[in-house]
Parts: sequence; structure tokens; C-alpha cells
Amino acid sequence: MQLRYAFRLYPDAAQQAALARAFGCARVVFNDAVRAREDARRTEQPFPTAGQLSQKLITEAKRTAERSWLGEVSAVILQQSLRDAEQAYRNFFASLKGTRKGPKLGPPRFKSRKDKRQSIRFTANARWSVTGSGRLNLPKIGAVKVKWSRTLPAQPSTVTVIKDAAGRFFASIVIDTDPAADAARMPDTGQTVGIDLGLTHFAVLSDGTKIDSPRFLRRAEKKLKKAQRELSRKQKGSNNRAKARLKVARAHAKVADARREFHHQLSTKLISENQGIAVEDLAVAGLARTRLAKSVHDAGWASFIGMLEYKAERYGRTLVKIGRFEPTSRTCSTCGAVDGPKPLSVREWTCGACGTFHDRDHNAAINVKTAAGLAVSACGAPVRPGAIPAQREETGSQGFPTGNCAA
Repeated sequence: MQLRYAFRLYPDAAQQAALARAFGCARVVFNDAVRAREDARRTEQPFPTAGQLSQKLITEAKRTAERSWLGEVSAVILQQSLRDAEQAYRNFFASLKGTRKGPKLGPPRFKSRKDKRQSIRFTANARWSVTGSGRLNLPKIGAVKVKWSRTLPAQPSTVTVIKDAAGRFFASIVIDTDPAADAARMPDTGQTVGIDLGLTHFAVLSDGTKIDSPRFLRRAEKKLKKAQRELSRKQKGSNNRAKARLKVARAHAKVADARREFHHQLSTKLISENQGIAVEDLAVAGLARTRLAKSVHDAGWASFIGMLEYKAERYGRTLVKIGRFEPTSRTCSTCGAVDGPKPLSVREWTCGACGTFHDRDHNAAINVKTAAGLAVSACGAPVRPGAIPAQREETGSQGFPTGNCAA
């Protein structure tokens, strides 16, 4: 599988100017491609092909006085900008036909020079390389200083230079992983675990482990409010407003980086220790429209589950998602009886059928593991609870998924 490794870049003043020219040229070519497509649609003409756009917008444009500065940057990033426009239109048409998963996409829009995030991409034929001193040598930009935070496990294929809203530069390098090396790094283990995600505790495992929620946004909220107030008081278009905007962006980037690091460390730990992992398919978009929206966004469940998915695929683990309507918080993990709905304030309860005292989150984590078919009996065979009739006030399907479970 393909993975991206991001490394911090530290270009000097001349290299930053060269990168700014490259960002601008790539943006202009992208906008010209979108404009050509829109003109063809408006005049009811066939869409120009990728070869025609390349000939007209790059090769011929370099010979004109208006676009002669396109020759100051590598031709590869201009070609990749055209490919990005083509891919944007393919995604748009696939979304219209319903063949693309996810929310509906609109047509490609023009990029603005005021966009805070800029990027360019170099492929292998651009002849970029890593120098002997560890610098990243980019064509027509120079040897840029890189902070190599880890060793690349394979030969890279492409590198994307990104400038984020906080003014930082990154090199996003794509590599093809080695399955044999991944298997040796994380050998098989016989353990399985169920995970109940929450807000009071970020995750509660079926073995009783509780992982506190760091609440990175809540902890930085006071600093963010102060920076945002300073930004709102600056005059629009002034240099002081640009400095204040950069300060706000850096504060948000610090929160996002800390959250991402926490997700990476926890997901890697769970993947390395367990062969099978079960989680709930949470309706994050729906929860983000409730009064708990800020806390839900601060937790970042979707990002964490996404990390579990690709790491499980990379290291040969099994990740099972159970339905969001499974009554994990209402079902007794001991006898299987289903109790009534409980408000979020109820953190502990006693089963009315068998009298077992339950911690709400721990009980839910055990039920997540059982519903996914990862629970094991004393003889070593996977077990799953029997069918439980739904109560009258309970809605949704009560069936258990069978796609990724053992018979």
C-alpha cells in the first residue's frame, strides 16, 4: 500500500521566493484549465482533452508575453496541476452519477492567490533527489533543508511541497510499503479488544483500560480566544492583521498537531498489541450538530478510526465496525438482557435481570467486542450473543454484522 510521510522544510529567503513563484504558476495553470472547460461547456463544445490543454496552456503559453514566466518553474508541477484539474472533474462527474462515495461534490472552483494553503507536486521524472548532506534538491528551487524526523522505509515516488495556513513548509513524500517488513515489525498476536469511544474518556477498552481525553482544544481555548480577539481588532488589509492572522493559525496548528500525535501513538499501540479490534461506526456528522459539537470535534473520532483502518490493513490486523444502532450501552454483557435507554448522565447501572453492576463505558466496550464476533469462550472458539428481541421504545436493527467475523 502507499503511505505519505511528512517532513518539515526550512527554505531560505531565495527558496521561499522560488516556491512562491511555483505556487503561483501552478495555480494559474489550474485556473486556466477550469476556465477552458467552463468555456467549452458554455458554448456547448466538447471538453478539451488533457493533451490539448497541455499543448495550449503550457507549451504554447510559455511562448507568449503574458505567460512567458511559466518557463521559470519546472514543467512537471504545471503538468501535475493539469492532472489535479482533470481529477477534480472526474470526481465531480462521479459524484453526479452516484458512483462516488461520500457527500456530493460541486464543480471545481478557481484557486485564489489569497488561499492560505498552497501546494505543488514533483514526480519521479522531475529529477528531484536527496543530497548527501540530507537536503531535498528540487528543480529550479534548490537544495532545501529538511528535518528528517524518521527514516524512509522505501524509495519515494513523488514529493508534494505544502505551505500551510501557519506559514510552515512541509514535504509530503509518497512511498510503497514492504509487506514483509511490516509483518516482521508487528508479528501476529492472539489478543482482541473492543473500544468504546467517548468524551469523558477518549476510549475505554474491553479489558477495563480507560484512556483519558486530552481535550487539546479546551485546554488551548483561552489562548485561542485572546488571539482571535486581537485579530478582530486589526484593520482589514493591514500588515498587523496579517501578523495577527498568522498568530491565530499557528495556535490552531499547534492544537491540531498535538491531537494528531495523540491519535497516532494510541492507534499504533492498539494495532501492535491486538490482532482484532472492534469499534462502533459513530455518526460523527450528526453528533457534530448537537450541543456537544465542540467536544466531538475536539475528540477527533473520525481521524482516529481512519488511522486504525489503514494501520490494520498495513500490518494484517482485523478491524470490525459494528452498526451505530447496536444497543451496546443498554445490553448487559453478562446475561445479554437489554435494559431501557439511559441518559448520558448515568455512568453506572445495575442489570435488572442478573443483578450485575456495570460501568457504562466498560460494559459497552465488552458488547462492542462481542457484537463484532471477537469475544472468545473458554475453549477458544469465537462466540456471539443470541438474538435479543427489541423493546418497543428501541429503534433500529438488532442484527450483528457477519462480513468480517469468524463463523
